[in-house]
Amino acid sequence: MGSDLGGIADFLRRLQWTALSLGVLGLVWLLAPILSPFVFAALLGWLGDPLVDRLERAGRSRNTAVIMVFSVMCLVLILALVILVPLLERQVLTLMESLPRYRDWFIGTALPWLEQRTGLQILAWLDPSRLFILIREHWEEAGGFATTVLGYVSRSGFAVLGMVANIVLLPVLTFFFLRDWDLLVGRVGALIPRDHFSIVRKLAMESDAVLGGFLRGQMLVMLIMGVLYGVGLWWIGLDLGILIGLIGGLLTFVPYLGPATVIVLGSIAALVQFGDWQHLAGVAVVFTIGQVIESYLLTPKLVGDRIGLHPMAVIFAVLAGGQLFGFLGMLLALPVAAVANVLLHYAHERYTGSRLYAGERPPILLHEGLDDAPDAALTNDETPAA
Repeated sequence: MGSDLGGIADFLRRLQWTALSLGVLGLVWLLAPILSPFVFAALLGWLGDPLVDRLERAGRSRNTAVIMVFSVMCLVLILALVILVPLLERQVLTLMESLPRYRDWFIGTALPWLEQRTGLQILAWLDPSRLFILIREHWEEAGGFATTVLGYVSRSGFAVLGMVANIVLLPVLTFFFLRDWDLLVGRVGALIPRDHFSIVRKLAMESDAVLGGFLRGQMLVMLIMGVLYGVGLWWIGLDLGILIGLIGGLLTFVPYLGPATVIVLGSIAALVQFGDWQHLAGVAVVFTIGQVIESYLLTPKLVGDRIGLHPMAVIFAVLAGGQLFGFLGMLLALPVAAVANVLLHYAHERYTGSRLYAGERPPILLHEGLDDAPDAALTNDETPAA
């Protein structure tokens, strides 16, 4: 009777936790539009907290360390905006001016080459001129729609105030998260039931180590590879080399996608702009050098295999987060996936150590049985006649 009551109590407790989790998810889904600056600021605070703690251990006060780290973050952000915004603006203008050349190359070179190699009459059922006209018309419609939306947003004082509030809130929230991070962690830890505190603390420390190392290392890899690819493609003479390199660097968080973007877009840009094998070889050299540096130097040293997620799992996490919670979901995708991966490893350890997996009897050790087999045979068999 007592065991039945205990089982019912455990079931009700699990049901309460499940309902609480679903309620929190529903609340996050409802508040997603206003939670983005808080989540982004929390990520920045979490990423900067180890450096603040290190400065504290060096003898500086918490406020002094926070001000130093926060000032460095702001300086890096301002420097990136000052350098990248004009550079990307020029690259986008170059892309817009180059679109007619890409259209002519696609119609006059790429499609005839595909027809010759495959035997398919692509131009017969696909009219590229009409296709580009259609794209341009829809582009113009999209531009008109975007202009209308932007005009509406600019006339909407509430939307403008909300946008400005998010921009102003981000540095303020980041500063407070940096200053009070250890206090927030301590208060959350005080709410954990004491019976489960050791397990939760162990899983939280593993998640923090895995995710912190991955995000900090991956951000450095993305930055270095974007600069490396961009400078390399610009050095061989591609007008859009910097833009292609930055896109490839940003996509390196998904294995194989960043390098594939560089080699495909770089090859197309080289063919359209120059049309010779020398510049194609240059793109291949930049791609190869980038891969060697990333695979044998940057990724092993800065990232390693800390997150343990398959590339398809990374893509699914980002897309699922964006679909469910928009930009907030994309921010939370990799952190949630990394924590879920740690929890799954823990669940796997519990399962393989349970009776459900091992059964009631101890497992049979085959090698011991094989080692003992000759002795057993000699013991059980009759002594052979002389």
